[in-house]
This record gives sequence, structure tokens and C-alpha cells, in this order.
Amino acid sequence: MILIKRIFDFLLSLIALIILSPLFLIIAICIKIDSKGTVFFKQERLGKDGEVFLIYKFRTMVPNAEKIGSGIYTSKSDPRITKVGGFLRKTSLDELPQLINVLKGEMSIVGPRPPVPYHPHKYEDYSEKQKMRFTVLPGITGYAQVNGRNTLTWDERIEYDIKYVENFSLLLDIKIIFKTIGYAFNKKAIYSNK
Repeated sequence: MILIKRIFDFLLSLIALIILSPLFLIIAICIKIDSKGTVFFKQERLGKDGEVFLIYKFRTMVPNAEKIGSGIYTSKSDPRITKVGGFLRKTSLDELPQLINVLKGEMSIVGPRPPVPYHPHKYEDYSEKQKMRFTVLPGITGYAQVNGRNTLTWDERIEYDIKYVENFSLLLDIKIIFKTIGYAFNKKAIYSNK
């Protein structure tokens, strides 16, 4: 099953990257016109078995935003978010470069979202049950994302991640992918103070 999921991820991410390459170019140009800084934002995240990897996103904030203001926390009116960045976040287009992570085998299309290494916990501080979320590759989208996204507390998200691991199937992945397509435009779940 894991091999089939990897083949599915590889082929889907490769096809998506080829089809979406013109969109990538347009987004890159818009980001460069809108603000100074790089096109891509790279950040350390916890992957399978607690291994740290660099996640790729389109940059939506001013350079070095993590060192300004509220750090990793964002809100709808966050002044660090650029004009183009606001649009990318609302439509979840900022997540598209993670297809590269999938192609590299660091992520899956569907799985628990990878947290930063120090929030909400360091890897060693998760309970044994919570560490179940790290027994599979992290995903671009996941069970928690289609059941509340950032409106959920971290504990609630982790519970959904555990349910995903316990009930994993390719059919569940396909359901989550289709649900994500519609859910991506739900602006209410993008920001949270939790």
C-alpha cells in the first residue's frame, strides 16, 4: 500500500508540476513585482519519523517576517502579508511549491501537515500516541485540513492526524483531495489565533 501511495504521489505531483508550470511563472512574476525578496519561502519542518526537512512555499510575507511582530503567528490583517501574498493565502496557491517536496519523497499529497520543529512541541515532547502522526509522510493537505484547518486547536489537529493514520486508505486520500479542492476557497479557516 505504501509503494502504491508513493507511485500515486510521484505521478500526480509530476503531472501537476508540468500542467501548473505556467501558473508558477505568473505567480513568481507577481511576487517579484509586488515586493522585494525571494519568490520561494523555505522553512524547516518535521517530517516522517521526526526528520527535519525544508518545505517550499510561495513567499506571502515580507522578507524575514518570522523575526518581525508576532513571529510564526499570523492574522487576517497582519501587516507583514504582501498584497499578492494575501491573494495566494486566500486561495491556498502559496502551498503549490510543496509539489516539489512530494516529488522528492519528503512529503505526500495527503498526510498530516508538517509542523515547525519547535511548535507546538519539539519532536521528543510529543506523547507516544501523538507521534503516530509522524509514522507517515506529511501532506500538502490532510484530514485536519478538511475538518477545520486553522480553526482547530493543535490538539484537535493532532487527533485528526491520528485518525488519518489509523484509517489510512487510498480511497480516503482521494476523498480528502476532492474535499480540499472545494475547501481551499473557504477563507474562514485560513487564519486563527489558536
